[in-house]
Amino acid sequence: MESLYAFAGGDEALHRLEEIFYDKALADPVLSQVFPERRPTHVDHLTWFTAESFGGPGRFSRELGFAYLIDQHRGLRITDEQRQLFVEAYLEALDEAGMPTDEKFREAVRRHVEFGSQVAQQNSHAETDEQLHPLREVPHWTW
Repeated sequence: MESLYAFAGGDEALHRLEEIFYDKALADPVLSQVFPERRPTHVDHLTWFTAESFGGPGRFSRELGFAYLIDQHRGLRITDEQRQLFVEAYLEALDEAGMPTDEKFREAVRRHVEFGSQVAQQNSHAETDEQLHPLREVPHWTW
């Protein structure tokens, strides 16, 4: 079966999606507490992560590594409201980016974002390594 990465339209489509999502996060008064300023590399890093998760190139792991992601979330203390708004903004961005409307694709993306936001939230509250989510590599998401 075709990868989620290929079905989504590859790097170009995922970059467009992440750009739209990032703009939403920066503009939202609640999410902007977690995304307080535009970082020039953030959209690229989000794109690399999603691409790798969806079966595309392994750039995120090669260039940054999963420990980088853990470090980015530590100390953010993501609230339930912020986590939910993150998911909602991401799912809205799918439509705005013109991503495929296929039901199975959308469900896979929703599960991916729900899971990822839960991992990020747990890691954002971890005060010790033992309190971190056990995930230590980019998850490989499929249909």
